Amino acid sequence: MSVLDNKKISFIGGGNMAQALISGLIACGVKPELITVSAPSAETREQYADQKMNTVDASVNPKAAVIDADVIVLAVKPQVMKKVVSEFADALDNQLVISVAAGLSTDILSTMLGGYRNIVRAMPNTPSKIQMGATGLYATDDINEAQKQLATAVMEASGLAMWVNDEEHMHAVTAVSGSAPAYVFYFIESMIDGAVALGLDKEQASALAMQTVLGAAQMTIDSDDSPAELRRKVMSPNGTTQAAIESMQSNEIGRLIAEAMQACYDRSQALSKENE
Repeated sequence: MSVLDNKKISFIGGGNMAQALISGLIACGVKPELITVSAPSAETREQYADQKMNTVDASVNPKAAVIDADVIVLAVKPQVMKKVVSEFADALDNQLVISVAAGLSTDILSTMLGGYRNIVRAMPNTPSKIQMGATGLYATDDINEAQKQLATAVMEASGLAMWVNDEEHMHAVTAVSGSAPAYVFYFIESMIDGAVALGLDKEQASALAMQTVLGAAQMTIDSDDSPAELRRKVMSPNGTTQAAIESMQSNEIGRLIAEAMQACYDRSQALSKENE
């Protein structure tokens, strides 16, 4: 028996992340008729029908969606969150609220919700759409163990879910997983461009680069060896791989990646301060 059995889940906002999480929930056996979405845009509602989520009610107004829900997922942009939640804050009654909005702390969200404290903050990423996501979670002290298990189940429907004990660590989660699919896409893009420059056609380069990244990631997950050890095992003395890795090291690629993550972390902190 799943903690999600018969739980009514309402999404406030129906954009890409909401659609990704809903896809995961349905794939894990949550009945679509238990999911509602408050999506003011007719275009967004049409997307649910196009994606065979037509049994998901995407036309409910925010207050109606909240009243009937066990779990409420706030999936709107940070800059409109205050306005949106003002439409239903007075209807909250011990439901679990999960926010996937970047940069909004639980204290800020609580203030927006009129002092409501049953809040879990989540930072998922876009591979959630194919149930391969990675999500960081943080809960206030007001959240009990049963509610934590419920929040875990909602987010694990789309991949890995991991709790942090310090809300400040959510900025690091943003840097290492929330924003990080874009880093990997950029790396793949660069590999493809490099292979084309070396003579392969675009189709060949794309297929080889994408499969290589997929295989390396899965090998890292399955192996008892660290990524560093796996790297060393690929490198033969004075071989081709060593030449490539030494080029990366001499160009300080590791430092550049760390700097990019720091920039992401800093921007996440700045967004949080902008919303205080």
